Formats: sequence, C-alpha cells, structure tokens
Amino acid sequence: MGWLGLATVVVVALGFSYTNGFHDSANAIATSVSTRALTPRIALIMAAVMNLLGSYIGLRLGGGVASTITKGIIVVPSGTDGLVVVFALLIGAIAWNLLTWYYGLPSSSSHALIGGMIGAGLAAGITVEWHGVWEKVILPMFTSPIAGFILAYFLMVGLLWAFRRAHPGRVSRGFRMAQTLSAAAMALGHGIQDAQKTIGVIMMALIAGGHATSTSAVPNWVLFSSAAAISLGTYSGGWRIMRTLGRKVIELDPPRGFAAETVAAGVLYFTAFVWKAPVSTTQIITGSIMGVGATKRRSAVRWGVARNIFFAWVFTLPSAGVCAAGVWWISNAIFG
Repeated sequence: MGWLGLATVVVVALGFSYTNGFHDSANAIATSVSTRALTPRIALIMAAVMNLLGSYIGLRLGGGVASTITKGIIVVPSGTDGLVVVFALLIGAIAWNLLTWYYGLPSSSSHALIGGMIGAGLAAGITVEWHGVWEKVILPMFTSPIAGFILAYFLMVGLLWAFRRAHPGRVSRGFRMAQTLSAAAMALGHGIQDAQKTIGVIMMALIAGGHATSTSAVPNWVLFSSAAAISLGTYSGGWRIMRTLGRKVIELDPPRGFAAETVAAGVLYFTAFVWKAPVSTTQIITGSIMGVGATKRRSAVRWGVARNIFFAWVFTLPSAGVCAAGVWWISNAIFG
C-alpha cells in the first residue's frame, strides 16, 4: 500500500475524529442549550474552540490516553498488514458512530473505536492485550458513569441545601451564567480525552508504515489535524443526540445543568491525567444527568430512555468489533 495506503488511513482517521466531534458535541452543550444558558450556535462555537484547546493540553500534559490507544489494546504489525488492521478498525468505529447518530442514541465513540480495535485485531490474528482492555476500557466503562451519577447526585443535594432560602428566579439566573463555565470545562475535557484517541490511531498507522516507533514524539501535524477535525465535527453539531440528552432523559434546569457538567468535567480530567483511561464522555455526562435528575424524584428520570442508552453502551464494543472484523476480511482479501 505504501504512501498511498498510509495517506488513506490517516484521512479515514481524521474522518473518524470528525464523526466523533459531531456525534459527541451534544455531550458538552446539550445541558446548556436545553436550559437556555447558551444559544445552540454560541454553544457549538464555544465547544469547538475548547475541544481544540483541550486537544493540545491533553497531549502536552502527558498524552496518557493516546499512549493507551497506541500500544495498550493491540499491537499492530508492520507493513501493509498493519495498515489494513488500522483501516478496518476505523471503518468499524465510523459505521457504529453513524448508525447511533442516525437513531439519536448517545453511544460512545471511544468504545466504538476500541471495539473496532478488538474486532480487527481478532480477525487479523494479532495479540489483544486483554489486561489493558479490562483495566483501561471495561472497568472505566462501568465505574465512570456510576461515579458521575453519585457525585452529581450529592453535589445537587448540596446545592439544594445551600440555596434553599434563596429566591428561585435569582438562583436560576445565576446558574444559567455559571453554566457557561461548566459547559466550557466539559468541552475542554472532551477535547483532552477524545482527540488523543485519534492521535493514538494515527501513530499506530505511522508505526505500521515504518515512519515512527512506539517511543516517537507525536508530530505537530498529527496533533493539529486531529484537533481541527474534532473541532470541525463539533461545530457541525449533533442535534439528534442533543435532544436525547438535553430533553428526553430529564427536564433540566440551570442548577442541575451546572451540577451535571461540573461533575462530568471533573471525572474526565481525573481519568485522562490520573487513570490515563480512554473513557466515554457520553456515558459520564449521561450518568451525571441522571444523578441530578434523581434528586427530584425517581420518576423525574425517564428510565425507558435511559434503558435504551444503556443497551447502546453494551452493544457498542461488540457491534463495532463485528463491523471492523468484516471490513478486515474484505480489505485483506484485496490487499493481503
């Protein structure tokens, strides 16, 4: 495949980053838009800028998520075989992203990518680092949304107690302004987490093509092209998913929107810099939204919608894996 094959894989990786942006843009802005703290267009511009900044910060402050993607899940062989694997895993992830976006389900682009890695790796007969999958993928997949739910619940309880005697109108206006900061923090966390995943995949392709090693520094063009792609995708919007998160799970008010975004941002920062795990922004903000909603009453959360979201989470890894395996078999028959 040579240079043409490498260039094709890089372009497809940037395409995944773009779909990640419009698929996950709702994560950062759905709560702010639904509470009318920000207009949709202003929210999208802010999210795109913060995604760009977060991409740079995430890599320059360690790049742990990118490293996990590059060498913590599968070990890609060199040459054409490796490029075919990377191409297949990306197509599998993109296919699942587009399918769940079409149906308005806030599934995880991160887990679609990792599912694609596992599926393509198994189809190609290469080693899957199952310990890394458990420690960096499966365990965070379950613990991070639970942490979001619990922390958001207790933060919201604390806010309700602190402002129990305040005028509701003034409280609402104050938290509507505060949501500008919490939404920006959420978008920054999304950039820190998700752009690193595309960077990791492009580095896999460069290693397979013989243009980098596992210890090579990330070239600036990889950093800025990945950041630009996810930011452009964010700006294009993800209105279907935004409606699900912002309106269908619970009816949000500004204090609850602020609490959900603040907690979700904190969990994203912790997992990126401390745990160095490629977690799902979607799962964390959804868990946080459910947590603040549970402070109203149990029936305030639309559990039927929550159940559909949960099933989308569960099926993301295997479904993206099956798609990637199918693409690998076809691609290998052509190029192998």
